[in-house]
Amino acid sequence: MNGASREALHAARERLDALTDNTSVDATKLAGELAAVTALLDREVSLRRVLTDPAQSGEAKAELAGRLLGSQVGGETLDLVSGMVRSRWSQSRDLVDALEELADTADLTAAQQADVLDNVEDELFRFGRIVGSSTELRAALTDKAATASAKSELLRSLLGGKANAVTERLVARLVTHPRGRSLEAGLESLSKLAAERRDRTVATVTTAVPLSDVQKQRLGAVLAKLYGRQMHLNLDVDPTVLGGIVVRVGDEVIDGTIAERLTEASRRMAG
Repeated sequence: MNGASREALHAARERLDALTDNTSVDATKLAGELAAVTALLDREVSLRRVLTDPAQSGEAKAELAGRLLGSQVGGETLDLVSGMVRSRWSQSRDLVDALEELADTADLTAAQQADVLDNVEDELFRFGRIVGSSTELRAALTDKAATASAKSELLRSLLGGKANAVTERLVARLVTHPRGRSLEAGLESLSKLAAERRDRTVATVTTAVPLSDVQKQRLGAVLAKLYGRQMHLNLDVDPTVLGGIVVRVGDEVIDGTIAERLTEASRRMAG
């Protein structure tokens, strides 16, 4: 997002934080209602365009949202959506993207309030690794010909009773309503949102052998000092790295593996 949409999303995030800071607000219910509004506006393109039309006054758009959603969602959700449609959006789709992010953030906030956010972060990461290692599973979950109910049933067989309910909801929404995203991109986005709930950055760490608890603590401390913020480590073991460590933070890769050094030496010899 850029321009007006970025500012509108920032304001919406602040309103969501203010709402969920109130312990009387049910963050899980809020997430479900925001997800339902996301699905509605994703389907109804003409409605989405009306609610983001810069030629219409913010109050007129908020009034329309109230008439359409007032009997379908709670007061907190309606207030949040009304504030969003009063804002200016660079593209109509940006409003839907923002609503989707807020729905996911509300669910992650519920996990944080229940003190299970770390578990959800780890489960999202592990699920991503499982999908990445199975072409058949990925094909089944991304098959455009498969119904949403069939995909939901497959997810229940994989995660039901084995993962936190928040993880199940987040993954189910992503799989049944990908909205043009790849499964991998969606899972990465969810991981980043989860990290942001604790003002942390996600570092994906790949090593040849599992790290000890002491090594994890030392690596976390080094990365926190390097990046100036607390880090959440997603740990992966890959024997092909031949020792050493690969750390990926966003688009930045810190590679200290033997395999990389051998590759570099080969490049120099060939050059």
